[in-house]
Amino acid sequence: MSGAGAPKLQIDASGLAVTIVVTSWHTEITEGLLAGAERALKAAGNDVYSIMRVPGAFELPLGAQYAIEDGAEVVIALGVVIRGGTPHFEYVCNAATDGLTRVQLDSGVPIGFGLLTVDTEKQALDRAGLEGSLEDKGAEAVEAAVQMARLKPWN
Repeated sequence: MSGAGAPKLQIDASGLAVTIVVTSWHTEITEGLLAGAERALKAAGNDVYSIMRVPGAFELPLGAQYAIEDGAEVVIALGVVIRGGTPHFEYVCNAATDGLTRVQLDSGVPIGFGLLTVDTEKQALDRAGLEGSLEDKGAEAVEAAVQMARLKPWN
């Protein structure tokens, strides 16, 4: 499993303006990711955050940019792309990953990467933070982004 050895970060999200940007495809999986992100934020002292829904993974970078333009100090990007029989998977995964990286570096605002890029629906379910899942990638995305935000001297 990819998450073997993943650190459990202790974070303080209190007072941070957080926006969760979540895709609309594969709702069982994305709702699990969203629930995990919300649990992690609340456990870290933040129960005031925004949720933005975008159509799909390709739209995550622009959604993140919109959130930052609206004042987000931390963005959590959540979604899933499941491999199919065409090169579409690679194009969407690369565009979303490169776009989120660009928005993060251009803005200086941390973006938690909770975009699952998997071969099968089972792999996604195993990472979605649902009951019986092996991992909670929504929570992990929150932990990483909040920790990065706290590294800024002005946060």
